[in-house]
Amino acid sequence: MMTARENTLPVQIGNLTIGAGNPIRIQSMTNVPTEDVKACVSQILALEEAGCEIVRCTVPTKEAAQAIGEIKKQIHIPLVADIHFDYRMAIAAIENGADKIRINPGNIGDRDRVRAVVDAAKERNIPIRVGVNGGSLSRNLVEKYGGVTPEGLVESAVSGLGMIEDMGYDHLVVSIKSSNIDFSTRAHRLLSEKTRHPLHIGITEAGTLLSGNIKSAAGLGILLYDGLGDTLRVSLTGDPVNEITSARILLRAMGLRREGIEVISCPTCGRTKIDLIGLANEVERMVQRFDLPIRVAVMGCAVNGPGEAKEADIGIAGGDGEGLLIRRGEIVRKMPEKELLPALLHELEHWNE
Repeated sequence: MMTARENTLPVQIGNLTIGAGNPIRIQSMTNVPTEDVKACVSQILALEEAGCEIVRCTVPTKEAAQAIGEIKKQIHIPLVADIHFDYRMAIAAIENGADKIRINPGNIGDRDRVRAVVDAAKERNIPIRVGVNGGSLSRNLVEKYGGVTPEGLVESAVSGLGMIEDMGYDHLVVSIKSSNIDFSTRAHRLLSEKTRHPLHIGITEAGTLLSGNIKSAAGLGILLYDGLGDTLRVSLTGDPVNEITSARILLRAMGLRREGIEVISCPTCGRTKIDLIGLANEVERMVQRFDLPIRVAVMGCAVNGPGEAKEADIGIAGGDGEGLLIRRGEIVRKMPEKELLPALLHELEHWNE
């Protein structure tokens, strides 16, 4: 049976295609002024290194729109211009080379202003993401549904998509973000029944690193399990690089992406005789530079470690001052504890040989 994700339409964003069963693309957004080209480029390059595939910058001013062109010259992933209220900024961003724009037709102005944006996008075949949220829901829809509801949000999104389609353009992506998991789940399920345009998913305003990750994993996990979502952002307060790390781990956990090493580690117990927490964190950092589709186990017990790590491709288990190197459940050799990390690094560096 075809999943909802496979049934969405393909949309080209720079050199990437989303929708139609293509890999779910990981996004983030810069949090430095777009006008500061040097700072913006530096942040985007860090995001690229972490695995970001599409990046978004806010474009509130003419200077920010002009900066898009300079930023594009120095990065390697599609660049999306985020527009609020001023349709002229959308047109300027398109003229300066943005690969995609994000607008809310409800706050961009009257129909003529929306048409001006659509015409500029159509001329360059630049996709438009129609993004709506509860805070921008029209008074009519709030009154119709007795408040901000999933049904009202979906009607607003479908109306915005329909307006642009009526103008002869269908290179569209849609998002209906909420910070409430139940609200978001119901809205996305309803929206997927009413459109085939690719869905950008995320739990907005999720929170700081700990709470935001838990909330995002819960909300996005439900949607991904339902087969919904063609591109996503894990929205966290702080360094946007953390969003990429979290998104990659989430997609791996859901069985939707295999890029990069998955690290599993035991929760520790009274038998643990080494600094397993520090060791596991070191391994997490170390594996980031390897793009190997494998699983690495970090265990704190030399007694049960080999059995618990048997589903991993490679693992290490610590004892009292010594440890084991394990490959697919079989002990390769015993060594002093201080040699565990170097031994694991050597295995990873020579994995494909």
